[in-house]
Amino acid sequence: MPTMNLLSDSIQVRLLFAISNKGRLYEKSLALLAGADIQYTRLNRLDVCLVNNHHVALVFPPAADIPRFVGEGNVDLGITGQDVILESEMENHTRQLLPLGFGKCKLQVQVPECSPIKSEAELAGKRVVTSFEVLADKHFAKIDAAANRTGEDRTKIEYVGGSVEAACALGLADGIVDLVESGETMRAAGLHAISTLMTSEAVLITSATPKHPNLQPLLERLTSRIAGFIASQKYILCQYNIHRSKLDEATKITPGRRAATVSPLDDGEWVAVSSMVERARVADVMDQLVAVGAEDVFIIKLNNCRV
Repeated sequence: MPTMNLLSDSIQVRLLFAISNKGRLYEKSLALLAGADIQYTRLNRLDVCLVNNHHVALVFPPAADIPRFVGEGNVDLGITGQDVILESEMENHTRQLLPLGFGKCKLQVQVPECSPIKSEAELAGKRVVTSFEVLADKHFAKIDAAANRTGEDRTKIEYVGGSVEAACALGLADGIVDLVESGETMRAAGLHAISTLMTSEAVLITSATPKHPNLQPLLERLTSRIAGFIASQKYILCQYNIHRSKLDEATKITPGRRAATVSPLDDGEWVAVSSMVERARVADVMDQLVAVGAEDVFIIKLNNCRV
């Protein structure tokens, strides 16, 4: 109890940053915090902890609660999925600061492979099970309205909290609305997608009407650090030496984000070049540089940056 009282007193004057306490975004969110040098120690079974090197407290609520906590201004920053924001109907109360590049998925309408249903129009009026009740209801309401379905003829949306993909096999539904990442779970359950409601990824959010304007400089600093870490995962630094006569060819291969950095060498005929290159392209870029005459080509991994 003394520990909880101390935490309660401490968080009143700190920026609150919400991370989901489990689920598909949890591990990636923790890696993001580490990459942005947000240092903390979380005691067992506590859903609040203090950050050691910033005036910040981390809170670990259920993922579905984060958009509401942030949107209402009770929490200053949060990491959540775009799908969760829309399902919570908090899109007008939150502001997306950064796409985070993980948690990418699609919210799709799915039916059994053996089903005669091949389209949403054929599924309309039947039973649909989902954990995204709000989004599914809005989606099928439009389809029902277009087909003049009313009353008992409307699509029946039923909520389940988990194992949505099993609903058809259990005879509970004719189709489902569920998130798809790799598609392995969907295929293993004998389902296939017939339409996509939305694509989603993890985002950093804040309130559209923040309650603590005095914390804005800290919020912007954290956002910058997180953006820097994300960029460092996408890019590496490529350095090489090149004869001046080949410089234009080489810098077309490595133009950099704004421009390559070119430095003279003691041998006036040669220059050293530094340029940020997309990590996914680095092997091809190195081969192309060697082909135009570059020497001493090497790459440097970035742990963080500001771009």
